[in-house]
Amino acid sequence: MTAEPHNGVAVVAKRGDGPDPDTAEIRELAGAAGYGVVGEVTQQRKEDPAFCLGEGKVEELAALVRETDATTVVFDNRLGPYQTYNIGNTLPEGVEVLDRFRLILEIFGQRARTKKAQLQVELAQLRYELPRAEAKTSLAKRDERPGFMGLGEYDESRERDIKSRIARISDELETIEETEEHRREQRRESGFDLVALAGYTNAGKSTLLRRLADDLDVEENEGLHPDLDTTAESENRLFTTLGTTTRRAEMGKRDVLVTDTVGFISDLPHWLVESFKSTLSEVYRADLVLLVVDVSDPVEEIRQKLVTCHDTLYERNEAPIVTVLNKTDTVSDEKLRRKREALSALAPNPVAVSGKEGLEIDALRERVDRELPAFQRERLVLPMSDDAMSLVSWVHDHAAVEEVDYGDEVVIEFEARPAVVERTRAKASELAVAE
Repeated sequence: MTAEPHNGVAVVAKRGDGPDPDTAEIRELAGAAGYGVVGEVTQQRKEDPAFCLGEGKVEELAALVRETDATTVVFDNRLGPYQTYNIGNTLPEGVEVLDRFRLILEIFGQRARTKKAQLQVELAQLRYELPRAEAKTSLAKRDERPGFMGLGEYDESRERDIKSRIARISDELETIEETEEHRREQRRESGFDLVALAGYTNAGKSTLLRRLADDLDVEENEGLHPDLDTTAESENRLFTTLGTTTRRAEMGKRDVLVTDTVGFISDLPHWLVESFKSTLSEVYRADLVLLVVDVSDPVEEIRQKLVTCHDTLYERNEAPIVTVLNKTDTVSDEKLRRKREALSALAPNPVAVSGKEGLEIDALRERVDRELPAFQRERLVLPMSDDAMSLVSWVHDHAAVEEVDYGDEVVIEFEARPAVVERTRAKASELAVAE
């Protein structure tokens, strides 16, 4: 069951090592969770182990909360249990304190629509809670008083319950992943190439998916593609796509399934990425990855995002990666040229498009066709029979047929993925034996 978005009022806070800590992303995240942001407090300093911010800055934060009647304070930092408790004691009674990762988990919980997504969200929440449960137990034991530092009553069984639940969810997700891997292999055997869209939130992946699959209906064969979805949201907000959405698209002579995956976001901890690895498997096991970036972002920001994406993708991915510079309608030709040059080391041959305006989409289709595994040519000679006609019909559905000659025998020439060629040869051999 998904959580409902909040309608609360929030103040954001951020401690940074550099001058003028940037709060643009945490404001967007808070808005994505349903909070109305009414103010902010920032500070450049080393982390205070007791409050994260300096004690005087926390007093300033409390004053702003009272002034704005905020119900929640959202930190764009990771807070420990001790820090959360101390900050909460300084704020007016009833004001909730969330750190960056608690907020992200709230958003994930609101957007989870499928069983798989809900399990991944619960797994991430448990992995977030586990060290806090361990800290409560450890600190309370050391102090020999339950509720040490206001962390609440400790219960060693809670720690065990969390670990047990993590193990059960991990097993369940592994079973789901095995089913999905079997489905991916079925698709390949049926002649589909698998293309995954990856990249940061708000890069325009869902818009690009709709453009690539424009005016194409998803036609499912009975029982073959049970998770195909004919719609993908296209909204200017973070985390619109939490699960995956797959649509059928034609790339020249190919039949392609394009999957839009959960967006990356900066500074995600390892435990959170690990919780969503079964969703990322759609990227890891694709035949081609389109890494979508917002070309209107500053060059340094794009560079940092590309580095993060490459680190994540190259860890397990074996498929080629094509960088797609999206939203070219928002920059001038000269700016686009300069950004291409500046990013050439990370994106040596990108495709520049506008998913919103449909610019250079054909060029992207051609690039996809070139980068996908090469088709294999085949010529089959079949006996004239009803079974042979059925095989010819199947080849038409799963390959690019060049010529069919009907005489005393049926001769069919076509191009297809190697898996499809192999399957047609096996079927043809069965027909020959039956003769």
